[in-house]
Amino acid sequence: MNLPAGYRYASLYAGIRSERKDDLALILSDAEASAGAMFTTNRVQASPVKLARKHLSAARGKARAILVNAGNANCATRTGDKVALQCCRAVAAALKAPVTQVLPASTGVIGVELDPSPITGKIPQLIQGLSPERFADVAAAIMTTDTVPKMAASDAAHKRGLVKIAGVAKGAGMIHPNMATMLCFVVTDAALEPFELWEALVPSVEHSFHRLSIDGDTSTNDAVIVLANGASGEKPDRKRFQQALTDVLQQLAVKIARDGEGARKLITVDVTGAPNDGAAARIARSVANSPLVKTAIAGEDANWGRVLAAAGYAGIPFDPARVDVYIQGIRVCRSGLAAPFSERALEVKLGAPECEIRVAMHGRGKGKARFWTCDFTEGYIHVNADYRT
Repeated sequence: MNLPAGYRYASLYAGIRSERKDDLALILSDAEASAGAMFTTNRVQASPVKLARKHLSAARGKARAILVNAGNANCATRTGDKVALQCCRAVAAALKAPVTQVLPASTGVIGVELDPSPITGKIPQLIQGLSPERFADVAAAIMTTDTVPKMAASDAAHKRGLVKIAGVAKGAGMIHPNMATMLCFVVTDAALEPFELWEALVPSVEHSFHRLSIDGDTSTNDAVIVLANGASGEKPDRKRFQQALTDVLQQLAVKIARDGEGARKLITVDVTGAPNDGAAARIARSVANSPLVKTAIAGEDANWGRVLAAAGYAGIPFDPARVDVYIQGIRVCRSGLAAPFSERALEVKLGAPECEIRVAMHGRGKGKARFWTCDFTEGYIHVNADYRT
């Protein structure tokens, strides 16, 4: 992977998880970087979310490091705020950097007290292990119920060269972004001010993580953080940079949907012909979140009525008699009624690891949207029934 210049990465096992695998990671910019972030809108928010927001404000959008732990969400605990700050202070002291330039993030079980000493005691070792080559180690260390690490990269062309963008993400369940994401960390060597980074981040998230849902649950720890350290010396065209950032986030969103807890199939929902893009997104979200649609796809059952019904309760006025539904490219509903198709042929197509659903509205509307989700299987229940114990 072609990574941006000026960053180093590290991970190790600090003893937060019961299973012996890396559970603490650090992303470090060698120079002070501009930072932009979006966080969960859940009213219940983890201590690292609250502290990262506070640090970003105090540092006026500048940061040096992102500290992430897995195995404990540091949320809904008596000592959470104190623990998050202690961990940031340990990193700041070791780096000789302002504590406000250290951004914390956590993932894991909610409501379990987090002992800071395994983290703070490992900070010197963590920093000693920093290397530009350990990006993949961070991706692996932040996993919880994920089955594979998630990484993506892209370039933004500039008249004098390229700026590079790379991101890691974790997430397989409790995924329903709402002005946020799961955990995602993006680094770029572009020279951008914090406000420029923010202006690129908001629409990029809107067309990636806001088009993603696994189970309709918005986490208490959701955070997407982007650092831009200017190491390339290039100030990219803002439109091209936003396109490249969107590409990275969309790659990660698809990987999360594909790796949904217990999932066997990636589902892509397209809506066309809606009154506007916002309306199309609401309809696509409704279809993607429907347990009945998701279980039908898991069972390889072309139950198009569930798709039409889910579109109908999205809260967007439309005439069902002007709607067609396609599954795996085969029209199964025409003008709101059953269309002739081969059940056997479609069943074979539904045996593929990816499923495409399209809701086509006919009229004057030009709104369109794409949404990613996955099927619901018994595996999702097994993963979540014993997650804490």
